[in-house]
Amino acid sequence: MQIARHIDSLQQELAALTMQGESLALVPTMGNLHAGHLSLVREARNLADRVIVSVFVNPLQFDREDDLAAYPRSFDEDTALLRKSKVDLMFAPDVGEIYPSASASTRVHVPGLSEALEGASRPGHFDGVATIVAKLFNLIQPDVALFGEKDYQQLLLIRRMALDLDFPVTVLGMPTVRESDGLAMSSRNSYLSEDERRRAPELFAALQEIEKALRAGSTDYAALQEKAAMRLETAGFRTDYVEIRNADTLEKPGQSDSDLVILASAWLGRARLIDNIAVFPE
Repeated sequence: MQIARHIDSLQQELAALTMQGESLALVPTMGNLHAGHLSLVREARNLADRVIVSVFVNPLQFDREDDLAAYPRSFDEDTALLRKSKVDLMFAPDVGEIYPSASASTRVHVPGLSEALEGASRPGHFDGVATIVAKLFNLIQPDVALFGEKDYQQLLLIRRMALDLDFPVTVLGMPTVRESDGLAMSSRNSYLSEDERRRAPELFAALQEIEKALRAGSTDYAALQEKAAMRLETAGFRTDYVEIRNADTLEKPGQSDSDLVILASAWLGRARLIDNIAVFPE
């Protein structure tokens, strides 16, 4: 595996990788890799001749300085995992390499999807996401890029951005990888205390309860959302939101909408957990 820390070396490595017209798959990450990330890498290996993984803690998508400072970084461990996974190229730049103009950097904004749910709770977050992913698409020019469905809103936003800006890349969402008790894998799970970790699966359980009610024919979305939020509060969470939305647009659904997604975010101690379940007709 080659490691590029600078854009010029990235371009040199990419040129060498694609001399024979090989296809490229990109897996963007912020490092602190876990089984969820590695599942994306494995699928990327099946979809393209060459696999590139970016490891970059993107400051533009953090709404709090303390969260940015505390975000776990494990470069040596990540490098070892990617070597073992037979990744062709790891792109791991520092902040100055990606944003040489600092606060004067151009931002990419995707209207509509950037303002709801996570966007409302974390102002500016999705501008940071769209900006870094646009830069990676431009620098690497992958044929396919893979993202986890745990960040459902992010996935929709990146698809919209790629379509609107005519990036010639296929954006694929891959199923959420979970612990044996249902907790969605996340780098921020390391923030949980032992007691909080035992309670954390309650988030997924609350979403499963809504899913069961929806599949049974319930359309009282407000009541279902309120009941789930109360369940989480009782379990010791501080609920940010529990919402049933149209799976394609994230708009509030009408009674006739059949493709739905249940999304939630809640604090447990110092960890802000997010999860979702898509509900499509069977």
